[in-house]
Amino acid sequence: MSNKKTKTNFSIPNDKIGLIIALIILIAIFTLLNHNYFGYTNMIDILLAACLTGLVAIGESYLIIAGLVDLSAGSVAAFASVLTAVLLYKGVNLTITIIIVLGAGTLVGFVNGFAYNKIKLEPFIATLATMSIVRGFAYIICGGNDVYITNNELIAFGTDRLLGIPYSVIILIIAFIVFGIILAKTRFGRSIYVIGGNKEAARLAGLNPQRISSILFMISGALAALGGIILAAEMNSGEPASSVGLEFYAITAAILGGIAFTGGVGTILGTLIGVLILQCFNTGLIMINVPSFWQQVAQGMLLLIALTFDFLRKQRRDKKLIKENMRTLKS
Repeated sequence: MSNKKTKTNFSIPNDKIGLIIALIILIAIFTLLNHNYFGYTNMIDILLAACLTGLVAIGESYLIIAGLVDLSAGSVAAFASVLTAVLLYKGVNLTITIIIVLGAGTLVGFVNGFAYNKIKLEPFIATLATMSIVRGFAYIICGGNDVYITNNELIAFGTDRLLGIPYSVIILIIAFIVFGIILAKTRFGRSIYVIGGNKEAARLAGLNPQRISSILFMISGALAALGGIILAAEMNSGEPASSVGLEFYAITAAILGGIAFTGGVGTILGTLIGVLILQCFNTGLIMINVPSFWQQVAQGMLLLIALTFDFLRKQRRDKKLIKENMRTLKS
């Protein structure tokens, strides 16, 4: 009989352990400041509030790993919420409405990909333009007014729960699992890392960066539209002025979670932790009655801290790569 012990392959990377510790410390601090913070109801509310940012952060993570970015996500979410409300108001079936809205978000992503790949605009510029255009359409289709929803099915989706967990939170968890597996375990996921690391090397390896980047923009648009549908369900209305700055919160969460802004590095698990840190931080500020304008200052500082950590992580990666190259040359 063999005495060898079977080793498990399950492990959490050291940088993720650090993030988890930071999340625990954050929760502990706000619990000391407000004893109602660490309770089941508030934890569920935090997850519920994180749904929209979380869905958009998944799309942003894919793009950032590939060396891209999408600044139109907030506008797409707002447009999706309004389009959902308008279609339901006109008597369109809920299922057909969801298909149309998701298709509209995907179309915006296709336009972003076309502007980047064919017109050769930088992602920042291309998506900045669509951000303004889509937000304008959100105001146009509703005449600048909120559109209230009376569809009982969608209202029930926004209020009902399964085993005490809101449906939107369940969708978020499923999305993180599915997109995490795709990124980590599939050829498509590996190709995203290759493109983010070196586009020329990706071409030489037989990949099609244009096609893959277009798909990534379309995924981002679809996820933002899904977030808009969930927003409409929770608010019982479509609001053209909603989700302003959403993409920046999502980008902050992704970078906090270890996604390298320079591309080629990161995991969906890290993004999930980053989303939780960001939402726990925002909710904590509200619960200890920090004025809204100081909340904006704190959120901006959090983004600055995230970018600083990203810079330091990049320096460590570069130093490690140099040392490995030196050892290779000496051997």
